[in-house]
Formats: sequence, structure tokens, C-alpha cells
Amino acid sequence: MKTDIHAKNYRPVVFQDLNDSTTILTRSTIETEETTTLDGVEYPLVKVHISSSSHPFFTGEERIVDIEGRVDKFKARAEAAQKAKAEKVAKAAKSPKAKKAAKEQSQKLGAEAPAAQPAEQ
Repeated sequence: MKTDIHAKNYRPVVFQDLNDSTTILTRSTIETEETTTLDGVEYPLVKVHISSSSHPFFTGEERIVDIEGRVDKFKARAEAAQKAKAEKVAKAAKSPKAKKAAKEQSQKLGAEAPAAQPAEQ
């Protein structure tokens, strides 16, 4: 077995959860300048934002981020985009037909119209 591969400063350390002020005494090599007294003994103190005492997975708490989920929002946006695209295609399809019909109508009128009379000068 190799010698001198383990850290020399492996010692008891207190981890304090900032959410609920829970303290956990364990062993660690983490460097810290703060200290705290626990059960009459002074230990290095490490402050953490979340731990097993405050994390929803371990506590069983459900935190609702939003009422409608991400997938539902995505589906709603996709459906709205599809409807807008369909309306745009329908409008574009109507326009050439209307123009073509108006052009045909004007050609019919032009063919039936009497010959233009020369303008008096």
C-alpha cells in the first residue's frame, strides 16, 4: 500500500446550513478561517447554502416553481406558431387567387369593351 497519499489535515469540521441553521459534524480536509463551538469543543466552520436538511429531495417538500410546466408552455407556443403559420399560408393562398380572378375579370371586360374612340384634338 502506498504511504503518504492521504491528507494530513483530515479533521472534524462543522458544516452549517444557511437555510435552516442546521449543523452537521463530520470529518473533512476543507480549509476555513471561521470556527464555532459545538458541545464545548471548537471546530472549523463551513457555511453551505443547501444540505440534506433543507433540500426538497431529502425533506419531501414540494416547491412549485410555476403552475404550468415547461413542456406545457412549449406545446402552447408550438401550437400558436402552427396556427399563425397556417393563417399566413391561407392568406397567401387567397391573395394570388384574388389577384388572378381580378386580372381575368379585367381582361374579360377589356375584350368586351367597345373600341376606344380617338380623342379630339
